[in-house]
Amino acid sequence: MELEKIYSQYSELVKKNNNIESEMFEKYNVKRGLRNADGTGVLVGLTEVGDVHAYIMDEGEKIPVQGRLRYRGIDIFDLVKGFMGEKRLGFEEACYLLLFGELPKKEELDNFNKLLGSRRELPNSFTEDMILKAPSKDIMNKLARAVLASYSYDDNPDDTSVENTLRQCIDLIARFPTMAAYGYQAKRHYHDGQSLFLHSPKPELSTAENILHMIRADSSYTRSEVEILDLLLVLHAEHGGGNNSTFATRVVSSSGTDTYSAIAAAIGSLKGPKHGGANIKVMQMMEDIKANVKNWADEGELSDYLVKILNKEAHDGSGLIYGMGHAVYTLSDPRGVVLKRKAQELAKETGNEEEYNLFTLIEKIAPDVFARVKRSDKVVSANVDFYSGFVYKSLGIPHELYTPLFAISRIAGWSAHLLEEIINGGRIIRPAYKNVLGKVQYKPMKDR
Repeated sequence: MELEKIYSQYSELVKKNNNIESEMFEKYNVKRGLRNADGTGVLVGLTEVGDVHAYIMDEGEKIPVQGRLRYRGIDIFDLVKGFMGEKRLGFEEACYLLLFGELPKKEELDNFNKLLGSRRELPNSFTEDMILKAPSKDIMNKLARAVLASYSYDDNPDDTSVENTLRQCIDLIARFPTMAAYGYQAKRHYHDGQSLFLHSPKPELSTAENILHMIRADSSYTRSEVEILDLLLVLHAEHGGGNNSTFATRVVSSSGTDTYSAIAAAIGSLKGPKHGGANIKVMQMMEDIKANVKNWADEGELSDYLVKILNKEAHDGSGLIYGMGHAVYTLSDPRGVVLKRKAQELAKETGNEEEYNLFTLIEKIAPDVFARVKRSDKVVSANVDFYSGFVYKSLGIPHELYTPLFAISRIAGWSAHLLEEIINGGRIIRPAYKNVLGKVQYKPMKDR
């Protein structure tokens, strides 16, 4: 208790001496969060990897439009339609596209799949020493540590040439599923008291197939489950250079540090509930709504409870309807549009139509509730996190793996941006902060 009291006093001191008035940010025209006053992002770089288009600026006015997402210039709708129309899995193809800038021919994709398959196994003793001996309750924490530990198992970790960085990135793309799955199994065993299952990855299986194979005790899965999980991986693989975790990758790598340090920083960013952890927040909110709204089909009752959530009178007191609205998208999030269709199909297959209908009803009424309560004309729509948690739950995937699955997917985009930064960056990213405290006179000990 004495130690708690000490830290409590220290905390008050920290708060007292780190409180900058909001007017100061306005006075110096500070772009808080690297956002302009109209909510648009401050332009800090150029990229050819991903393109997120969500609005049009017309004479200084932000005009909402339907969201668009492109990987290397290819619309995400066309990419998904392409591989699903041919009854193929698409994540490995998306990885190839993001890394190399063009769609692979069949032989090129086959060779790339073989390369990934040959690199899925973790190095000798890695599982025992780096995962099982230090299990974590949070799999994102375990994943970050596993990435940092990979430095010690690399014979050439500090070489930041394109060739060596590409080798490291491909290894990480291949091994992320194994690291996350084993981290989850260790958590189940050492923290939850469950049996320990460690299934070796199979080189002939896709990323989605290996994930289901390694996280399930019986290694079983259906083709439908694989296709839906594969789609989720494709949709999360890239989202432009400005999202927090990708920007973290670029910032850290611009210092000239190693690949593992840059990717571990990205994982740390994605772990946050304002970024990759949002889908868990959505599911927690939905459980709260289901427990407190008697008639899930009653718009009035549901609307009243959403008002309570926005007024910080219900759920976690954050005042947020998780999964609604996005930092960039306005009228729609294209990833959410695609995922909603699959969520409906999955709901029918699994008998979860009542819960799916609850999601769609909230999506329908939340924008109006938001406008009334906040007295705002800001356009909000469902983002990809709104339906991804529902899909994961329907697949029987434990909530501990929701955000790690995001990382397993986004490592493709991080890698592409890391390579682009190495090739085109050249300067350490170093924005400015203005000191507004002014000069303070030093006082001798006796005068304090």
